Amino acid sequence: MKDKLPPITLEPIGKIWTGFESPEQCPRNSRFNKGESVLEVNPAYADAFVGLEEGQYIAVLYWFDKADRSKLQTIPPNADRPYGVFATRSPHRPNPIALSTVRIITIKDTRLTVSGLDCVDGTPLLDIKIYIPMVDAPEEATNKLPWHRKQADQP
Repeated sequence: MKDKLPPITLEPIGKIWTGFESPEQCPRNSRFNKGESVLEVNPAYADAFVGLEEGQYIAVLYWFDKADRSKLQTIPPNADRPYGVFATRSPHRPNPIALSTVRIITIKDTRLTVSGLDCVDGTPLLDIKIYIPMVDAPEEATNKLPWHRKQADQP
């Protein structure tokens, strides 16, 4: 890259509470957490909740603040060789932004109880977006990495 890009500043909109005290306690992926998590959003963003409903699915973006930002490769579960972090969902990456799709269970003020997430208590919450199946899961999308299919069914 010829020109150095300016730094980006992100301001968390809240915190996530999962009941996990350390990264070692967390599941590898939010889909393997059968419990509930709470998104505690700053009350200044209360108006951003208009249109959210219990039962809807949302995409949650959060910051793996305990991740190793220097790792560029990892060996995923069920893989027989290393892959670059851009080909994985590893939390260890240059910018440890996490993305999970979860279901809203309850909404109370600016607190969303959602289906489980894969992060520790107090993880910075970056953003919430509505999940749109036809946009977020295109029918023609496929994975060509063999370990993806194996991982989908395992905790």
